[in-house]
Amino acid sequence: MVRFLIRLRPENEPFRIPFNHQHMLQGLIYRRIQRVNSDLSLRLHSPKIPKLFTFSLFMAEKRKLADDRSSLLGHGHGFFYFSTAVPEIAEAFITGLLQGPEVELWGERFVVEEVKALAEPERLSGRKFVTLSPIAVTTRKVQFGRPRSYDLSPSEPEFYELIRENLREKYLAIYAERPPEDFDMKVLNAKPKRFEVKPGIFQIAWHLIFRAKGDEGLLRAGYMAGFGEKNSIGFGMVKVDGGKKKLSFRD
Repeated sequence: MVRFLIRLRPENEPFRIPFNHQHMLQGLIYRRIQRVNSDLSLRLHSPKIPKLFTFSLFMAEKRKLADDRSSLLGHGHGFFYFSTAVPEIAEAFITGLLQGPEVELWGERFVVEEVKALAEPERLSGRKFVTLSPIAVTTRKVQFGRPRSYDLSPSEPEFYELIRENLREKYLAIYAERPPEDFDMKVLNAKPKRFEVKPGIFQIAWHLIFRAKGDEGLLRAGYMAGFGEKNSIGFGMVKVDGGKKKLSFRD
C-alpha cells in the first residue's frame, strides 16, 4: 500500500484552514520522516533527486468560508491523503505520525486518530481522474527581455507534453527502465487556483477532472507520485472518480 488517508481530531471547532497551507503540511511530513529516518530526510532535501511523493490539500468533513473570507472554517474531523511510490518514505512518515500523533498546523492543534491504507485500482487507463490537489505545470518564456517562469494552462499543448515527459521521468526513477511514451489525457473540467508557495512566490495550478489513457506504468507513476510538477510541496495528487457524488471545485 502506498496511499493513505490520515484523519485528525481537532482540539477546537471550528478550526481554521488557510488557503495557502501546502508548505505547512509539507513541513509536517518532513518532520515525521526525520524523526524516524534522518538519512532519508536528508536525501529528500536534495534538489537533485525526484521526491516521488505527493499529498492532497487539507480537508474537513464540513467546511465553510470564514466571515472575513481569509480562510476556511472546518467542522468534524480534518483529513488529507498521502501517496508515494517509495515504500521507505511511506514507512517513515506513517511510523512518525503514529509515534507522534499530536500535530500542530497553522496554530491549530490536532490528534491523528486514524491512518488508513487505501487499495489501488487494478486498472487506470481509460479512467476518469479528479485532482485532490491542483496540477502545476511550468515552463520558461522570455518576458520583458528575460526568461521567466511561466505557468501553463490546459488550453496550451505544452501543458500535456510536459505532463507526459514528467511522467516518463518518474517512471524511470521508479522502475529503472526505459519509459514508454503512450499517454493521452483529455480535460473535462478545469478551474485555476493561485497559491502562494513561498512568501511572494505564486503558482497558478489547476483543479481538473480529466480522462487519461495509455501505458499502465506511466499512469501508475502519476497516481502514486503525482501528475505535473512540485508534487512534494502539495501539487498533482489525483483520485480515480468513483462517480458516487457530484463533483465540485469550490475548494
